[in-house]
Order: sequence, then C-alpha cells, then structure tokens
Amino acid sequence: MIKLLVVFTLLAIVASLFSGLWFLYRDRGTGTRAVRALTVRIGLSISLFILLLVSYRFGLIPGYSQ
Repeated sequence: MIKLLVVFTLLAIVASLFSGLWFLYRDRGTGTRAVRALTVRIGLSISLFILLLVSYRFGLIPGYSQ
C-alpha cells in the first residue's frame, strides 16, 4: 500500500515539474502558472519526505540491517 502511494506521489511530482516547464515555455515567463506548478511540486516533495519518515517510524517501511 505504501509503495503505491510513494510511486503515485513521485509521478505527481514529475507531472508537476513538466507542467511548470510547459507553462514557463507557453507564458514566456510572464504568467504565474509556472510558479504555481513548481510550488505544488515543492509541496508534494515535502509531503513525500514526511510520509517516508512517518512510515519508517511506525514500521511500515522496514529498516536495513547489516
């Protein structure tokens, strides 16, 4: 379950990154859509990081032992 959530979040991050690139190209740097898309990407990245930390803390993601 957690693996699917991580994969979907990564796909959303990549999609947001490319939409920011697309808006930057289309608006020629004058609009705010690219900034908004990149802000969404940053929010998703931070959310994914927190999700991974919490999942590891509660044992949903096993740690590596040597």
